[in-house]
Amino acid sequence: MVFIVSIVIIAGFVLWGAVAPDQLSDTADQVFSFSIGNFGWFYLMSTLAILVFAFYMAFGKYGSIKLGADEDEPEYSLVSWFAMLFSAGMGIGLVFWGVAEPLSHYTSPPEGATGGTADAARLAMRYSFFHWGLHPWAIYTVISLALAYFQFRKGYKGLISSTFIPLIGRRLAEGWLGKVIDILAIIATAFGVATSLGLGTLQINGGLNHLFGISSTITVQTIIIVVVTVLFLLSATTGLDKGIKLLSNLNLLIAVILMLFVLIVGPTSFIFDTLTLSLGGYLQNIIAMSLRMTPFTHGTWIGAWTLFYWAWWIAWAPFVGTFIARVSKGRTIKEFVLGVLLVPSAFGFLWFAVFGGTGLKLEMFDQIGLAKAVEQDTTTALFLTLEQLPLGTIISVVATLLIITFFVTSADSATFVLGMLSSDGRLNPSNKVKIIWGVLQSSIALVLLISGGLTGLQTASIAAALPFAVILVGMCVSLQMALREEDKIRIKKERLMKTRLKALLDKEYNEA
Repeated sequence: MVFIVSIVIIAGFVLWGAVAPDQLSDTADQVFSFSIGNFGWFYLMSTLAILVFAFYMAFGKYGSIKLGADEDEPEYSLVSWFAMLFSAGMGIGLVFWGVAEPLSHYTSPPEGATGGTADAARLAMRYSFFHWGLHPWAIYTVISLALAYFQFRKGYKGLISSTFIPLIGRRLAEGWLGKVIDILAIIATAFGVATSLGLGTLQINGGLNHLFGISSTITVQTIIIVVVTVLFLLSATTGLDKGIKLLSNLNLLIAVILMLFVLIVGPTSFIFDTLTLSLGGYLQNIIAMSLRMTPFTHGTWIGAWTLFYWAWWIAWAPFVGTFIARVSKGRTIKEFVLGVLLVPSAFGFLWFAVFGGTGLKLEMFDQIGLAKAVEQDTTTALFLTLEQLPLGTIISVVATLLIITFFVTSADSATFVLGMLSSDGRLNPSNKVKIIWGVLQSSIALVLLISGGLTGLQTASIAAALPFAVILVGMCVSLQMALREEDKIRIKKERLMKTRLKALLDKEYNEA
């Protein structure tokens, strides 16, 4: 039923986007504006609470509990694990926004700063760290932690609804309410991935146009979608241990090589100075930024950037959380939280310092004019920056390859997750189901690219983040209840063992 209802709803939205793209876009914009305008405070407060909860899970009394049986060991090495969760989480986004976001904030900064100034540059880097740092990874951490705990420790199905059994009871979790939760998760994942396929296709086309002069046409974009679809279906159908794992490791290797190259041949001292200043500003102001609203000035920057990002991360949480949970069996809660929360955040900070710092240096001191180019076409930001470095054309080709591999990895991971969610939580969904979802996602992206309804579907998926934010908070409560109950059982067992041991020693003493 979950599979059929999800397909019907998704098909309805795709038909709407194909027939009346402007109407879909306008309606989605209205719904999104309503949710941001009336519940922006809830996004900020719940996301901060989720971050605090994640640290509590790591450093509280439950940190030593394993995500699985006590004797289970991790399935994947630390490097492969980091590579997979990073690739599924936001790898392609870092490549796309690494230069573009700091330059965008530099020209239109928050907090009333004047664009194009040193103060604007400081705020640009600080807020880039903020938007791609601890908060989004805390969202992914909490949902994946809950899924992994209930799936591998308690033996429940790998479904979002299963995490609510302690909170609402098994009857509701496996009944109509659980079905609604799982359908919401599938729709959010399918919409998010379909729009990312479409937008990623445009970005790849933009890179090919910049490098080789290949025109940006529907024909070219159709060929890109077909090629990428074949690649990610081949990866998805070969399983986790071969396709997705190998591609994720390749992604991480190329990303590190690209970043180190820019760090070494670029303005190295400037980059490290930028990293130090931005990290200090981020940590010093993290609470203020986490709760910053503008009720007295009616500013729109927070809604356009921070709240948009928070809604986007929440909309992607079912997909990323389910995938991270799937590859994390055997790790302790502390190891899991610190690994998922801190390592990708630290890599993101370094990435933005390298690429954003280089972009700002070229804009502010070398007068390259990157900011104006970014305003006209965001997809060119990275390539224009790399062109200013030695071997710029070659490294731009490497960057395009990285975009493609990240793109393929995200798509095959999503296909795997959609297969799980629509197959009653099976850890290894059938290839038939994965192929159906893969072809469907690509078809949606292609139809919406042709009709122009891609942006509307993206906004619709983000508008769906509000009910899922409530679901995330409920998952935290449910997980806490389950862990507290397990701790009570552990204490009772320890007391019983002590009592039995004491009785046995007393008996031996009396006999002696």
